[in-house]
Amino acid sequence: MTLKGKDIVNIDDLSLQEIETILDSARRMVDIAKGRKGSNALEGKILASLFFEPSTRTRLSFETAMQRLGGGVITIAGQEGSSLIKGETLADTIRMADGYSDIIVMRHPREGAARMSATFSENPVINGGDGAGQHPTQTLLDLFTMREKFGRIDGLHVTLVGDLRYGRTTHSLSLALARMGASMSFVSPDIIRMPDHIVNDVKELGVEVNMTNDLKAEVPGSDVIYMTRIQKERFAEEEEYLKVAHSFRIEQGILENAKREMIIMHPLPRVDEIDPSVDFTSHARYFEQAFNGVPVRMALLKLVLEGE
Repeated sequence: MTLKGKDIVNIDDLSLQEIETILDSARRMVDIAKGRKGSNALEGKILASLFFEPSTRTRLSFETAMQRLGGGVITIAGQEGSSLIKGETLADTIRMADGYSDIIVMRHPREGAARMSATFSENPVINGGDGAGQHPTQTLLDLFTMREKFGRIDGLHVTLVGDLRYGRTTHSLSLALARMGASMSFVSPDIIRMPDHIVNDVKELGVEVNMTNDLKAEVPGSDVIYMTRIQKERFAEEEEYLKVAHSFRIEQGILENAKREMIIMHPLPRVDEIDPSVDFTSHARYFEQAFNGVPVRMALLKLVLEGE
């Protein structure tokens, strides 16, 4: 098995064996990610970091990952920083970046843009998030965070909360969790519930999901609570956003009946859905989760560019 030269657009592009390989490799990368060890594994390689939609964690962790492995980075941050603003097509932009680099990581506001871009690039393309579509590398670091805590994914109960309609992180994650033997609850207002095609795919994998809008009732049975923000930028009308803007919030009081080992995760950024006082509890894992993007993306870059 090798990931060398492979596009990573959808979490289903990866077999379970490939996911496990990435997670195992990520564990070996932690000391390098923290600067305790050095590496020149990707010396001479260049990453094109093309982020046509705002990003903090994904862009910076990919760029950190490449540099920790001795490689170089060229970057576009925002459409206004590229010739797209002049009318150049995305296909032509990808062709140019492909010629300047060895691998492309791209975020784009349009669902399907990453898959299309992969058809125009000779080098591998990694999806850093495409609209309300998928975010496969976020899923990998989420799985890594859970596995580091519990030693397994199989048998865990994960409660996904918030914007499940537009939340690309929850789309990718729910599919991966189902494939790996976890059970799930989906907690959201009706107008931003998990899309039917995701629910159907999860059920076809043999996993029954509990769909509800009662977060408090789900806390006692959860091993992981995966919070997401309500994404204002995805709503066509502000009035619709305001109807659901403050639907769920985790405060210390709601955690009184939680399992002692339960962890709270969040892909970040957060707005007001997790009270800052929760940061100091043993349940909080979202900042560790954000760091885990570095070793996981290091592992992925090395495997895609160099193989094992």
